Amino acid sequence: MDEKVVKDLIDRLIDLAFAEDIGDGDHTTLSCIPADARGKSRLLIKEEGILAGIEVAKEVFRRFDPDMKVEVFIHDGEKVKPGDVAMVVEGRVQSLLQTERLMLNIMQRMSGIATMTNRYVKRLEGTHTRVLDTRKTTPGMRIMEKMAVKIGGGVNHRIGLFDMILLKDNHVDFAGGISQAISRAKAYCKEKGKNLKIEIEVRNLKELGQVLEVGGVDRIMLDNFTPDDTRKAVELIGGRYETESSGGITFNTIRDYAECGVDYISVGALTHSVKGLDMSFKAC
Repeated sequence: MDEKVVKDLIDRLIDLAFAEDIGDGDHTTLSCIPADARGKSRLLIKEEGILAGIEVAKEVFRRFDPDMKVEVFIHDGEKVKPGDVAMVVEGRVQSLLQTERLMLNIMQRMSGIATMTNRYVKRLEGTHTRVLDTRKTTPGMRIMEKMAVKIGGGVNHRIGLFDMILLKDNHVDFAGGISQAISRAKAYCKEKGKNLKIEIEVRNLKELGQVLEVGGVDRIMLDNFTPDDTRKAVELIGGRYETESSGGITFNTIRDYAECGVDYISVGALTHSVKGLDMSFKAC
């Protein structure tokens, strides 16, 4: 995704987050902290995991108060443990207090996702299978959450509906079948001058056979297949197309699917049910 677009989306999220949190002013801070008071706060890690969100946090501080100074000791993608200090921020105390919650919300969420992703990545060590994220993300936070997946060692699937064609079961059914869905997708790309990869979801080996007969796709998603049927499907595809397993795959079962030889496994749990990594921002 274009870096300018990514920055714009992050900037808009930060603006919205400050608007909903501060409103017409942080009256608690404004009432008891002098405007010229200065201080330092440290980001204290309270749980083992993978750190993510430092670069976004720096942008939060910069946008709120460009005079804030950030000293980073642990960077995105590095392992952390209880007692680690990831960064120290110096500036006006009013600014430290007003940016604290937004920074923590972002960093705890991103670090939780990076940590979860890294667990899945390690679970697949020794196979060639890569872990994919999905569009099951927090509204407005997708870019940050997908950044966290990459920091944790995973791979981003499509960012949204605009950067890939993914023909799922409903698309196939509404289009009238696999052949119609694929042919229309290809015709659309040609008509609009779009160079988009085409992926199609299949629900069983019969549908897979139809896709192999029609061709013209880049990746085949094997949705809710058993490991046995996944192995058969991979053999039938024979490396002609990328393969992806999806649907109900858990941490305990993911390696069974990887050992069937699929290229990717998509896991919605990386972003839709993750626990934030515990950390705090305290005066020092």
